[in-house]
Formats: sequence, C-alpha cells, structure tokens
Amino acid sequence: MQFYGGGCLKKLICVMMIVLMMGVMLQGCGSKDTSADNSRSSETLGAAVSETGITAEMAFEGVNNYCHTHYDWSIAEENPDIMYVRMGEESDTSYQVIFRSYTGAFVYFTVDKASGMTTMKEVVPNLGVESDAGEFSLYDYLNVSD
Repeated sequence: MQFYGGGCLKKLICVMMIVLMMGVMLQGCGSKDTSADNSRSSETLGAAVSETGITAEMAFEGVNNYCHTHYDWSIAEENPDIMYVRMGEESDTSYQVIFRSYTGAFVYFTVDKASGMTTMKEVVPNLGVESDAGEFSLYDYLNVSD
C-alpha cells in the first residue's frame, strides 16, 4: 500500500482507531462464562448442583442478583413499585424471570434448568420493540455456600 501525502495516512490511522475501539467495546458483549475465571466458577458451582439442576428459587436469586448488579435501583427508592423482579412462566426445560425497569421496559430472562445458561430478551411494549439482550451463566450470580 502506497501513501501519497499525510491525508491517506491520517484516514488509515482513524479507521484503525475506530476498529480498535469497537473491538474493545464489543468484548463486554460476550457471555459472562467466556473468561477463564468465570468459567472455572461456573464449572465448580455447576458440579455442586448438577444432580438436582436449577430450582425456581435459584433462578430467581441469580436473576435478582444480576439485576441489582447491572441496573440502577436508586430511582426506585421513593417508589419501589416501578422496578421489580418476578417469576414468570415455567416450562419443562426452563424458568422465566421478569425484570421491569422504571422506564416501563421489561427484560425476560429464560433460565435453562439443566445448564443454568440464561438468555435475555428486552421488550419495550409502548414502542413495540423487542430485542435479544445477551446471555450469561446463572451460576455467576448465585451465592452458593459449601
């Protein structure tokens, strides 16, 4: 690649910086169990409850812990009814836990009973918007005592 003048070089550097920044920002979009530390803790906790699987109480506790870690609850201090975490439907293979934000948006967490893998779907009813919001291992948000 040949450059004639500083303009092309500046454009190349800008493009490289944008690609680098996007790569750094997108790292946080992966599932929680992709890092070595998280996968080790997930495997350890998974082995502890693999015989019984995920219970409804575990699903609620893990999602509730996730929501209190990732969302700002200070807005709900004066009116706690505007934000909540509740159990939803149960199927043979999964539990549904529902988070309601103060904005009126809902996040539906689907917890796999066997693996603890949890997928999220965000729904904004007033706008008719529905989107996948990621996944994580429930075990990363459980307080399991030995």
